[in-house]
Amino acid sequence: MIETPPDPLSTLVRMALAEDVGDGDWTTRWTVPAESRSVAHVVAKGDLVVAGTDAFRAVYEALDPSLSVDIQKPDGSPAGPGDLVIELEGTTRTLLTGERTALNFLGRLSGIATLTRRFVNAVEGTHVRISDTRKTTPGWRVLEKAAVRAGGGINHRLGLHDMVLIKENHVGAAGGLAEAVGRVGEANEKGLEVEVEVRTIDELEEALTQKVDRVLLDNMTPAQLVAAVTRARRRGGRVPELEASGNVDLSSVRTVAETGVDIISVGALTHSAPTGDFTLLLRR
Repeated sequence: MIETPPDPLSTLVRMALAEDVGDGDWTTRWTVPAESRSVAHVVAKGDLVVAGTDAFRAVYEALDPSLSVDIQKPDGSPAGPGDLVIELEGTTRTLLTGERTALNFLGRLSGIATLTRRFVNAVEGTHVRISDTRKTTPGWRVLEKAAVRAGGGINHRLGLHDMVLIKENHVGAAGGLAEAVGRVGEANEKGLEVEVEVRTIDELEEALTQKVDRVLLDNMTPAQLVAAVTRARRRGGRVPELEASGNVDLSSVRTVAETGVDIISVGALTHSAPTGDFTLLLRR
C-alpha cells in the first residue's frame, strides 16, 4: 500500500517555499527594513474564475501566521481585469517573500477553474456534466480537482483506490470483458463504483449485459455516440451512466453533449489549462 501525506497542501506549500526561498530571500532582506509593514492587493489581470485561495493563504500562514489574508473573491467567483481578489496586511518582507509562490498556486488553479467554466458554459441547457480525469500534475491532484469543482465541473475518481475503471488493457489481461467484470464482482468487498471502457457498439452491447454502474464510450464519433445512447436506452430497465471521452475540446463539446450522454470527461481541464494572471501590488 502506498501511503499519502496526511495534508498534501501543507506538504506542497513547504516544498514550494523551500524551492523558491532556499536559505533566504536576500533581495528583500537587504532592501526592505525589518520594521516595514504594508497592505497588499492581489488583482486579477484578465477575466477568470478564482480558485486556489486556500493554497494562497497557506503559503503566507507558513511564512507568518500573524499576517492578515482577507479573501475578497472566494473560489468559484468570477473576476475581471482590475478586480481585487485578496487583500493582505503584514510585514513587507513577508508579503514580498511569499508573493511568487502564492501567486503560482492561485494562477495555476484559477486557470483550471476558468477553463472548466468555459466547458460547463458550452453545454449549458443540456443535462451533461463536465468531468476531469487523472491527467493531473503529480502531487497536485487534490488541489486541481478542487479547482475543477470551483469551475462547475465534477470529479472522476480521485485515484486508483476509490473507483474501478476496467480499461482495454485490463480486459485483455483478464481474458475478456465479461471475465474482467466478473472478477471485480467477486472481489469488490468495498462496494466501489464500477465503470468499463468500450470502443465499439458491439463492446457496448456486451457491457450492458454486465453489472456495471457506468460505461465509458472511448473516442467515439458523434454518430457512434448517438447510436450508443439509443442502444442503451432501448434496453429498458436499469441503464448505466454513459460517459464520453477522447479528444473533446471547446469546439466539439456541445456536439458531444447533444448526443445524449450523461458525462463528458476532459483531460485538458487539468493538463492544458492556461494559467490565470494575477499581480500583487503594495499599497503602503
